[in-house]
Amino acid sequence: MTAVVQPHENENVVWHNHQTDKAQRAQLKNQRPCVLWFTGLSGAGKSTVAGALENRLAEQGFHTYLLDGDNVRHGLCKDLGFSAEDRKENIRRIGEVAKLMADAGLIVLTAFISPHRAERQLVRELLPEGEFIEVFVDTPLAECEKRDPKGLYKKAREGEIKDFTGIDSEYQPPANPEIHLQAGNASVDELVTLCVEALKQRHII
Repeated sequence: MTAVVQPHENENVVWHNHQTDKAQRAQLKNQRPCVLWFTGLSGAGKSTVAGALENRLAEQGFHTYLLDGDNVRHGLCKDLGFSAEDRKENIRRIGEVAKLMADAGLIVLTAFISPHRAERQLVRELLPEGEFIEVFVDTPLAECEKRDPKGLYKKAREGEIKDFTGIDSEYQPPANPEIHLQAGNASVDELVTLCVEALKQRHII
């Protein structure tokens, strides 16, 4: 079997520095780039809050892009399944895309269960200090299961879906998230306001 040579291991592949850099792109947008990484159980409200936050930021004139877990599996990650290795690769790809978008000067929002701390840490390490903002959408399992917007918990309980996060596969909550949203009883608008205030405190906006 012929070994696959990764780009960074190939001496003929060299990083090319461009004249226009991240700082200039961010200055044009009057914002600091960052990656807001929304993590939480299925049904926690990650996509809902991230989408509402993006709307709020757009209304204020900021430049954003939202990467959603389901959406990327229609294109970038459509070749991946839900095995442990495929899930890890899914997060790796999203991390690399988010890094590129941050380099373009954008405020990047991502909404992924991303259940393992190690994988979230790998994405954090792709970015400069302070650019990875972990947002823990902390909704109790009982509430997520009650919502069950896609009917996935029901299927998992009936054995139709194996290794479902929160049921028969572990979710590792962030130990020290930059933003901790107690989402069980709060309104979406309240959660978005907390995120906006956190971004202001960090001088992102």
